[in-house]
Amino acid sequence: MAGCVFAEEEAHLLTSEAQTMDVLAEMVDRRSEGVPLEHVIGWVDFCGVRIVVDQGVFVPRRRTEFLVHQAAAYTMSDAIVVDLCCGTGAVGVALSRALGNIELHAIDIDPASVQCARRNVTPVGGQVYEGNLYNPLPTRLQGSVDVLVANAPYVPTKAIELLPQEARLYESMVALDGGADGLNILRQVVTEASIWLAPGGHLLVETSERQALQTVEIFVQNGLISKVANCNELDATVVIGTKQVI
Repeated sequence: MAGCVFAEEEAHLLTSEAQTMDVLAEMVDRRSEGVPLEHVIGWVDFCGVRIVVDQGVFVPRRRTEFLVHQAAAYTMSDAIVVDLCCGTGAVGVALSRALGNIELHAIDIDPASVQCARRNVTPVGGQVYEGNLYNPLPTRLQGSVDVLVANAPYVPTKAIELLPQEARLYESMVALDGGADGLNILRQVVTEASIWLAPGGHLLVETSERQALQTVEIFVQNGLISKVANCNELDATVVIGTKQVI
């Protein structure tokens, strides 16, 4: 299979998901053409949870599990959690599964992602909204959100062409392109975060190690007490900001 490192594991997944030999043959053909495995079988294992992944929707990366683990450390039962740029809703769903009773709100600007997220988020009792960042959130949440998580696009526009073919050809560009320096969407996320966070609430964003210092500067400029968490095993970087209690 084209681009397949774990061919035996992929073959097992395809075989287990196919209902007939004809379906299996079609799935193998699609995978050989370079379609992401997760789009072929329709799901991904993320933090031990099976997440539905529809065609064209951003596939949750394993590195983003580190964002979930970091957010879980700041999330209490009954917390209000907002998952921005939610894609499939994987981050919010994984937090809900891990922590139990949270009030979950997930948002994405991409209609296909919103439709997919609803299939994942609704079963855990969460709400999904279509719109740009905070715009569709109920105003009652202003000043009340305990944890904001965002896996916003952070790939610089000129670096898009360097991404693997699976991402460039089969995932929504709105989920990948972070603008000239990769931080355009993140700036918007951080700028408005304090409006929504409760005093002592936390904003956690995934970024790259190269962009971490600049991301921290953006957090500090917007009044958030900030720190960086890294995971070498997953090649993951998360910046965490806390709204001061006045």
